[in-house]
Amino acid sequence: VLKQTKMAKAERKNSEKDKDNKTKDAKAQKVSIDSMSWSQRYDFLMENITVEPMLACYIIPSVLASLATQNLNLEKACRVNLGYSKEVCDALTERRTQNYTFEEREVQQLVASMGVWKTMLQSALPAFLIMFVGSWSDRWGKRKPCMLLPIVGEFMTVVGLMICTFFFYELPMEVAGFVEGFFPAITGGWFTMFMGVFSYIADVTTIDMRTLRIGIVNVFCSLGIPVGLALSGVLYKKIGFYGVFSISAVMYVMALYYGWKKVKEPKKIDVPTLPNQPCAFIRDFFDVRHLMDTFRVAFKQGENNRKLKVMLLMLVVMVVIGPMHGEMNVAYLFTRYRFNWDEVDFSIFSTYSMVTNLIGTSVSVGIFSHILKIDDAIIGIYSSMSKILSSFVYGFAKTSLVFYLGAIVEILNGTSFIAMRSIASKLVPTDELGKVNSLFGACEALMPLVYGPMYSATYAATINVMPGAFYILGGILTVPAVLIFGWMYVQHKKDAVFANTKSDLESGSKPEETSVIADVILSTAPKQAQIGSPLMNGVKNKSSENGIIKEFTVTKKEDLKHVENGVINPAFEIEK
Repeated sequence: VLKQTKMAKAERKNSEKDKDNKTKDAKAQKVSIDSMSWSQRYDFLMENITVEPMLACYIIPSVLASLATQNLNLEKACRVNLGYSKEVCDALTERRTQNYTFEEREVQQLVASMGVWKTMLQSALPAFLIMFVGSWSDRWGKRKPCMLLPIVGEFMTVVGLMICTFFFYELPMEVAGFVEGFFPAITGGWFTMFMGVFSYIADVTTIDMRTLRIGIVNVFCSLGIPVGLALSGVLYKKIGFYGVFSISAVMYVMALYYGWKKVKEPKKIDVPTLPNQPCAFIRDFFDVRHLMDTFRVAFKQGENNRKLKVMLLMLVVMVVIGPMHGEMNVAYLFTRYRFNWDEVDFSIFSTYSMVTNLIGTSVSVGIFSHILKIDDAIIGIYSSMSKILSSFVYGFAKTSLVFYLGAIVEILNGTSFIAMRSIASKLVPTDELGKVNSLFGACEALMPLVYGPMYSATYAATINVMPGAFYILGGILTVPAVLIFGWMYVQHKKDAVFANTKSDLESGSKPEETSVIADVILSTAPKQAQIGSPLMNGVKNKSSENGIIKEFTVTKKEDLKHVENGVINPAFEIEK
């Protein structure tokens, strides 16, 4: 008995010592990071940058070429499809529209009508492919192909647009629209890129750092968009279609090289093998069983209402991302018609808007999330509210000054995307993130199919009455995001209270040091006790048998039953 007692004491002390050492190491690591100088923090940041430069070199040329692409469509609609004279089209290009309001409206309506089927082309195929891509990425542990293929698609797009520019009068507007939509569609586009990026970030970071890393990625996106917008109008004026598309092509090559050489694929241990048969990769990639597995993993039951939360987050993706895609279709047309802006005016405003958005995102991630530790759901609430309020400012703006004030009101809008991604990454393990992110990507890819035609139709129907009605529509459709984030915050608080209560109960039921002897005696004692003995029903009994025990209390461990019928249950421990 004494020997077993000493061994039990030694094991318990070693266990407590290991736990204390781990706690000290974690605290020491935290202190060392917090005590870094600014230069050391900069070096630490540079060491942890992985996909961000590649993402910036993907986003900047995409945004840079977007304004030139819209103008190419407008020019072709005017000069080729509608066949207006050089005098009319030059006047529309130079924004001398006082005597050509009818022609301006006809050109915009033709471009908006093409936007309906172009949006379907850009969204339907990626929404289908991304379901298989996410499952394949999880099974094989491959994230880089999901990030590199969209870059190839964008490169092919700008090359195709240069060909459409060269054969300007031979190829109508619809050919340019097809080129703009087809190549990104077959390679996944932005949806597959972001699915790969966020799955990769989740693979290489801890849960505690995940919100910060997702925020950093979003900041790089926010940096890339204003840079591209700021340069788009100026470069288009200076160097035209060929210059803008050539610069975009060079940047895509840089992004492709960086992603291929610098981004390291996370290693996966249990990699499957392909069967030795023709077209094995194609059969494995498009296997419907993997598609069903994606739905099973995403919608399987789990603790803390996992299934319901995943479904609600998919709805958040729709109501947060949808208005953004819808506004991108008609915002430039709206400012041309309402404020008589040209390319430079629109690019200046877009840059200003993205800079304010970047400031709001940086404050939210750096201060609210990382320093103040504000819950992700709360960040999502005030971000969605910012979007709702700004939509009314934009919609009712009669002057450029009021329109600029809308960007100030919308300053926190970008963080709802971060909050949604962060919550999703903490709901599922890393080996299931690709499947869940693919579902989010599919929802995002489907949104242009819904919001693009909706916004285009709304703008076309209200252009003579209230051109900014589509902004108000977007604000109303964002309201469900506020309700969902609010519910998730309440659930998170309930889960935290439950976890703390459970932890307190577990810590309160730990036996004292003297209970080691009691455990040994109990384990070596007879397994039968008569009614009225000291071991009945956990009741303290001062009587004794054979002088072995003078006084003790039997306590119940969690989720186990009392001693019944005089039989000792091992779920009981003697405390004293």
